[in-house]
Amino acid sequence: MESRELAIQLARALDAKKARDIRIIRVHDLTTVTDYFVIATGTSTTHVAALADEADFQLGRQGVNVLRTEGHEGKRWILLDYGSVIVHVFTQEAHDFYDLEHLWADGEPMPANEWMKPADATEPQPEASRQQQ
Repeated sequence: MESRELAIQLARALDAKKARDIRIIRVHDLTTVTDYFVIATGTSTTHVAALADEADFQLGRQGVNVLRTEGHEGKRWILLDYGSVIVHVFTQEAHDFYDLEHLWADGEPMPANEWMKPADATEPQPEASRQQQ
């Protein structure tokens, strides 16, 4: 899976578990460490852990395994390293303190409309079926 698509899939997995302030930032031109950061905020340490676990679970189902994780002990900032994409899941306090968006402000943010599924994302209906409704 390409790094852009991987970042999108991770953001969608986090969104499905009600993460807040989800951001995808392309940092490919700024660092050799990774291509994208996916940054999200949970409402509590329990939520942060659940978000990280869900992202890992959903990508694992697609055959993509996390290379390394950090922060599960404290659950204030959990990092999931997929090589070309690094996921940061924070509590609000940790997010405000570390402010990665500001630190990586020279990165290229991906607008949410490029990765977020519409709220009513359903299979397209044939034209005849739509007219009958």
